[in-house]
Amino acid sequence: MTVTVLLPGVLRADAGGSGHLSLDLPPDTTLRGALDRLAASYPRLDRRLRDEQGTLRRYVNLYVNGAECRGLAGLDTPVPAGAELHVIPSVAGG
Repeated sequence: MTVTVLLPGVLRADAGGSGHLSLDLPPDTTLRGALDRLAASYPRLDRRLRDEQGTLRRYVNLYVNGAECRGLAGLDTPVPAGAELHVIPSVAGG
């Protein structure tokens, strides 16, 4: 199955300059599995998304088909065929 990862401009340099990445994944893949596959091709991007323990960094928001993964099952969220994974960094200001 294929899913699409959409990246903001700030992370594109770590993905070869691309804002859209296609991942071929086995059926019944979780978000963790999708990120593992992404890490195999783009290790610098993975270090920006996950910490040394493999958990999402607190300033990274990851959406599966428009639903924020922390409100679902976190990294154990199922990723359906054709899904769009949006990576959105947190924005702070004042």
